[in-house]
Amino acid sequence: MEFTKSLLKGKLIKRYKRFFADIKLNKEVVTAHCPNTGSMKGLLDQGNEVFLSKNDDPKRKLKYTLEIIKVKKNLVGVNTHFANKIAHHGLSNNLIKELQNNNNIKPEVFFNKETRFDFLVEKKNKKFLLKLKM
Repeated sequence: MEFTKSLLKGKLIKRYKRFFADIKLNKEVVTAHCPNTGSMKGLLDQGNEVFLSKNDDPKRKLKYTLEIIKVKKNLVGVNTHFANKIAHHGLSNNLIKELQNNNNIKPEVFFNKETRFDFLVEKKNKKFLLKLKM
């Protein structure tokens, strides 16, 4: 999946108060919005390489958003707002082995009045309901 804007590379200093992360970006320290409120255990080691997006909207309090954390050689998307977009990209481009060569992908499918699934994937004569969790 490609981002619409180039991402900026930095180093994680610390994450705190669930929504804030201090990042060393070039020679300055910036505070970035962390859209993932989960524990992110195993991702938050000081010095991990991170990737930020920048937003120049004057209404925003924080100009940067934490998008990706690199752990060892793995890039981990931490922006929960992109989960469905990433999954759709993977399904559409046959990147998920078990669901390759599907016939149809439908997002936001209701099973009943109270239950919504993120995707319905149809492959041959089978239907798969997918719910994403980050």
